[in-house]
Amino acid sequence: MATEHLGERLRRLRRGAGYSQEELAARAQVSVDVIRKLEQRRKHSARLPTLHSLASGLGVELTALLGDPPGAPSSGEADPPRLVAVRRAIMPPLFAPPAEPRGPERLTVALVRAELAHGWTLYHDAEFGPLMETLPGIVEDARLLAAVGSADERAAGQAALGKALQLGGHLAIRLGKTDLALAALERAHQAAADSSDPLLGPMIANSVAWAYQRQARLDDASALAVHAADTVERHHTDTAEGVRVWGGLLMSAATSYARSDDYDTANDMMRTAESATDRLAKLPSSADGKLVSVFNRSSVRIERVRLAVQNERPEEALMLARGMRLSRDTPPSWRTWLLLDVARAHTDMGNAAEAVRALERLRRVAPGWMRHHTLAVAIVRDLWNGPHRPPGLRRLAEFLDVAD
Repeated sequence: MATEHLGERLRRLRRGAGYSQEELAARAQVSVDVIRKLEQRRKHSARLPTLHSLASGLGVELTALLGDPPGAPSSGEADPPRLVAVRRAIMPPLFAPPAEPRGPERLTVALVRAELAHGWTLYHDAEFGPLMETLPGIVEDARLLAAVGSADERAAGQAALGKALQLGGHLAIRLGKTDLALAALERAHQAAADSSDPLLGPMIANSVAWAYQRQARLDDASALAVHAADTVERHHTDTAEGVRVWGGLLMSAATSYARSDDYDTANDMMRTAESATDRLAKLPSSADGKLVSVFNRSSVRIERVRLAVQNERPEEALMLARGMRLSRDTPPSWRTWLLLDVARAHTDMGNAAEAVRALERLRRVAPGWMRHHTLAVAIVRDLWNGPHRPPGLRRLAEFLDVAD
């Protein structure tokens, strides 16, 4: 399904819903000409707000319209054993006795935090196969830690459990399993309420907002992110961790507004967030090993580039990206988004050679992420179907299996 053209998916979903092109255009409030050009493959992509509107008009999740992530295709058959194990860890068998520790070592908060740090590293490196193998054990260890010891030890265990289930939610979103993601995140939020970390609940709310975005529930996503950001701003912005969580929520709300075609509001929010990054160096920072939101000047600028691209402002996107210096703690996943968006902007500007250069750089620094992203496939397909095929494009098309 990942290699199916967007127009083919649109036509299949439209016919399955029993709508004519004109009826879908009216339901989605999208020009019938856009639908016609997509289905006739005269247009290979559309603005993200347009895709959200089409998904809403069809009554499907956005992922159904975009296709399965190339890194985790769905065959329509039963889930593979590794994913079944992840499901079982997130939603244990009903009425089952608690799990036993997995090894002879004494289970400690420090040990589970180390496991979590490794799990999040696998996630940010797009190593989803190894993460599926290790995540069930991490969740089991965290769940046991949350059930034994003193009140303080159990609270710390609940915090670890919340982060483990949040990781499960992020993995499920990446695999296109948003219902499983929301189940994981609901349990993560319950653990956060019993934890020793007051910022964990808002961080998980941010993850839920992301899942809602993937389901085209943009109003729900923005309302949740704004409410959580207001809560953090009232109580927790006296530390660097609090500002990072607040900033991440503001960025999430901005994304939802932009995808709802309110770019001006989104841009104002992103400017506010970018200004707030100046405060980080002046605030005290906790050293207890907590894992908090990725929020710094680099991440905000990366997101601003993305929103500009998604709202058909390629010149603005390239201006924002020009001369960027990424901080050392910028995860590979964020670097991937930046390079993809730069490639998309160059494609939209008709500069195929520069787009290929950005994609070649991405293939060098993050081949796993490139294989996983539907956007990479869409860009390369657009370039492949264009009037000129610059040097290097064939290698990229073969790498992503989109060459004729």
